[in-house]
Amino acid sequence: MENWIFLTVLLPLIGFLINGALYLAGFSKKQEIGREMLVGGFSATVILVPFFILLKTFLDYPSDHDAQPLLFPIYQWIEAGGLDISITYRIDSLSLLMGLVVTGVGSLIHIYSIGYMHGDKDFARFFSYLNLFIFAMMNLILAESMPLMFLGWEGVGLCSYLLIGFWYDKKFDGVGITWTGNAANKAFIVNRIGDFAMLIAMFLIFQNIGRLDFTGILSGAASLDAGLAFWITLLIFIGSTGKSAQIPLFVWLPDAMAGPTPVSALIHAATMVTSGIYLIARLSPLFLLAPETMHIIAVVGTLTAIMAGTIGIVQNDIKKVLAYSTVSQLGYMFLALGIGAFSTAIFHVATHAFFKACLFLGSGSVIHGMHEEQDIRKMGGLFKKMPSTAITFLIATFALAGFPLTAGFFSKDAILAAAFGSHNTLLYGVGVLTAVITAFYSMRLYTLTFLGNPRWSEHAHPHESPAVMTLPLWVLAALSLVGGFIGLPPVVQETNWIDGWLHSAVEIGHFHLSHETEWLLIALSGGLSIVGLLIGYFIYSKKLELAEKAKSQLAFIYQTFLNKYYIDELYEKIVSTPVQFLADKIFYPFDKYGIDGTVNGTGTFFLKLSELFRKLQDGATQSYALTITIGIVIITTLLVLKF
Repeated sequence: MENWIFLTVLLPLIGFLINGALYLAGFSKKQEIGREMLVGGFSATVILVPFFILLKTFLDYPSDHDAQPLLFPIYQWIEAGGLDISITYRIDSLSLLMGLVVTGVGSLIHIYSIGYMHGDKDFARFFSYLNLFIFAMMNLILAESMPLMFLGWEGVGLCSYLLIGFWYDKKFDGVGITWTGNAANKAFIVNRIGDFAMLIAMFLIFQNIGRLDFTGILSGAASLDAGLAFWITLLIFIGSTGKSAQIPLFVWLPDAMAGPTPVSALIHAATMVTSGIYLIARLSPLFLLAPETMHIIAVVGTLTAIMAGTIGIVQNDIKKVLAYSTVSQLGYMFLALGIGAFSTAIFHVATHAFFKACLFLGSGSVIHGMHEEQDIRKMGGLFKKMPSTAITFLIATFALAGFPLTAGFFSKDAILAAAFGSHNTLLYGVGVLTAVITAFYSMRLYTLTFLGNPRWSEHAHPHESPAVMTLPLWVLAALSLVGGFIGLPPVVQETNWIDGWLHSAVEIGHFHLSHETEWLLIALSGGLSIVGLLIGYFIYSKKLELAEKAKSQLAFIYQTFLNKYYIDELYEKIVSTPVQFLADKIFYPFDKYGIDGTVNGTGTFFLKLSELFRKLQDGATQSYALTITIGIVIITTLLVLKF
C-alpha cells in the first residue's frame, strides 16, 4: 500500500516533468488537436489515477472514532541534533477526504482545460503547471510533518504565481496593476507575509515541543502554557490568512482572475485557498488551547464574509463576482473554525469545491462562447444559446445561495447553526445577513448573464462550449445538488456522516440545540436564501431601474463597495508607496554605492595597484639591474641593522 500512496504524489510530478519536457521540445506549439489531446489526456490521467487510489483507500479505511492514522515513511530527510524530519505521508480521515476533493475536482478541471486552452501556443506549459500545482497540494495534504507540509505550502504559492501570470504579457485592470504579471507578483508577495509568520510558528513549536511531526505536535501540545499556545496559533492563523485570503491579506485573490479561468477554478475551489482551513483543522487540538485565537479567527472570518459579500454585489466582471464570493465563503469557513466547528468547516470546504468549481468553469464557458467578453452588462439572454452551461450554472448558483436541499444549503446551515449554538448572537446575525447578500448577488449574476434580452453586439455570436468542457460542468452540478447529504443536520440524523468520518482526525464541536430551534434555524436559513434569490431576480429581470436608482441615491455606499472599501488604495499609500520611496532614496543608493561600490571598488583598487607594479616590467635591462641593486641594498641594510 505504501507504494500506491506514494504514487498519488509522484504521478502529478511525473506529469509536470514530461509535459515540461514536451513544451521545451516544442511538441504542442504546432497547435494540432491530436497533440493537445495527448498532452491534456495524459495530464488528466496522472490526476485521475491518484483519485482512484485514494478512493480505494477511502473505502478500506476504518470509519470508527478510534481509527489510527497510517504513516508511510519514504525517506529520511534531515537528522541533526534533536531535529529529525523524514518524508512521511499520513493517511487519515481528514487527508483522505481532502485528497479526494483535490484530485476529483482537479481532474475535472484538467479535462475541461483541454477544450478551454485549445489553440494556445503554450498548451503543454499550462498543463505542466497544473500538474505541479496538484503535486504541491498533495504534499501539503498528506504531509506528516510541518516542514514537508511547508514545502507543499510554498509549492502552491509558486504554482499560483506561474499560473496567474501564465499570460504575463496580457493587460489587466487592477489597482496599481496593468499586466497579468503584476497580478502574479502581488499574489506571490502578499503570501510571503503570511508564510513568514508560519515559519516563526514552526520555530516556536520546535523550540518548545521538540518535534515537528503532527503526531508529536498534537501529543506535546498540552505541555504548552497558555501564552505560548496563543502566539503559536496566532502566527499559524496569520499564515493561513495569506493562503486562504482573509482580512487583511485577501487582496491578492480577486486579482488572481488575471490567469486563465481553469486556474481560477483550481485556486478558488480545490487547492490553494483551502490550505489554511485544512491546516487549522489538522491542528485543532492545539487551537482549542488558545480560546483568544479562536475568537480572533471567528471575528476575522465573519468580517471577511460580510465585507467580500458586499463588494460582490456591485462587481460587473463575471469572474470578479465569483472571486469575492470565494473570499466571502472562506470567511464562513473561518467562522466555523473559530467557534470550534472544525468538521463543519471541512464540510463546507468540500461542498464549496463542487459548486465554486462549477461556477468558475461555467464562467469560463461563457467567456469562451462570448469570445473573451467578461462584462455581465454586455451579456443577457444566453440561456437559449448555451443551455448546458446555463442549467449547470443555475444549479451551482442555487448551491452558492444556499437554496434548500442543495449542497451549499446543508454546509452553510451547519455553520450558522453552530454559530447560534455557540451563543455568538452577533456573529450569527452577520452570518445570516451575509447569506441573504450571497443569494442576492448570485441571482444578480445569473440573471444578467443568462436571462432577459441579449445585450451583446451583433458580431458576438455566442455559442455553447464543446463536450469536453460541458461534461465536467454536469458532474460538478450533480455534486452541487447531492454533495450536502453527507452532512445532514442533527435533527434529521443525530450523528451525520461527515462528523462521524472526521471524528478520529479533528475535534468535533458539540452545539446542543432543541429540535424546535434546529427546525426554526433551518427554515430561516432556507427562507432567507429564497428571499435573496427572488429579490435579485425581480430587480435585475423586471425592475432594473430600481438598481440604478439605488446606485444614485446611495452613491457613497455604492462607490465604497465598488472600490472594495479602498483597501487596495490604502495598501498602495501606506505600504507600496513608502516601500518604493525607501527603495529609491535609501536602499538603491546603499546598494549602488555601498554594496556595488565595495565589490567594484575592490576590483578597481587591485587594478590600479597592478598598473603601478606593471610599470616595473618595462622590458629594459637597465631597469631590472637597477631594481636588483636596490633590492640588494635594502636587504644588506636590514641584515646590518639586525646584527
